Amino acid sequence: MSESKKVINFSPGPAKIPEEVLLQAQKELVSYGSAGVSVMELSHRSSQFSKIINNTETCLRELLNIPNNYKVLFLQGGGCGQFSAIPLNLIGLKPDHTADYVITGSWSSTAAKEAEKYGKVGRVLPKLDTYTVIPDQSTWNLNPDASYVYYCANETIHGVEFQFVPETNGVPLVCDMSSNILSRHIDVSKFGLIFAGAQKNIGCAGVTLVIVREDLLGKALPITPVVFCFNTQAGNSSLYNTPPTYSIYIMGLVFEWMKRQGGVHHMEEKSIQKSSAVYDVINNSSGFYM
Repeated sequence: MSESKKVINFSPGPAKIPEEVLLQAQKELVSYGSAGVSVMELSHRSSQFSKIINNTETCLRELLNIPNNYKVLFLQGGGCGQFSAIPLNLIGLKPDHTADYVITGSWSSTAAKEAEKYGKVGRVLPKLDTYTVIPDQSTWNLNPDASYVYYCANETIHGVEFQFVPETNGVPLVCDMSSNILSRHIDVSKFGLIFAGAQKNIGCAGVTLVIVREDLLGKALPITPVVFCFNTQAGNSSLYNTPPTYSIYIMGLVFEWMKRQGGVHHMEEKSIQKSSAVYDVINNSSGFYM
């Protein structure tokens, strides 16, 4: 049988996973270490899987320099699940049950519509005819009594990406980083909560990463499904229910690979090189793409 052709994957998600990671997963597919079973067959309560999930969290904490007062959760439901889970857990932080949403594209717009089911949503920006820019923050209408301020760091559908971290004057900042997490350095301490679906940047589909400051836990609305309750999941080390075990394993392999490559600094350098190659074509197109 002839060797199959290797296709270069430019999909935005599920996206390319490093070949080195895939080969390691292939090697361990039938039997993980001395376990005698696949990771897909391991009990999430087993000592072997406990080692996998703890190592995944440790690697992430090292890569992002996550402060000790933040919990790392590995959840299901994708980024869209967090559109609901975030207001369910956080909109009750203040009595008015109000949250501010910075709508700069399709993803943040969808998140705001979902949040309206659980409280009042303040739209920080006037409705934009097209999503092509991020208005200067001096024009934003922020509510100092909001429970949190939400934005999407990279709106992949419309191509709008934040090059700064918004200033919220003490209101917890929530960010969807599904499309660019670990592609550049971030100061986690500036955020109340960061979330990211793994499949675009840090693994395979099935697991959603949530990094949440501890003081924001414990205020979930009574209607919050227990599997989406951050406080419950944090108290059970993401093991309240059976988590997406294999996806967490793959994510851990990706984090280990990133560390071997030089960490977030190296990932940022490579991202700049790749984006520059694209922008060079655009800028030299004699106006075709302009």
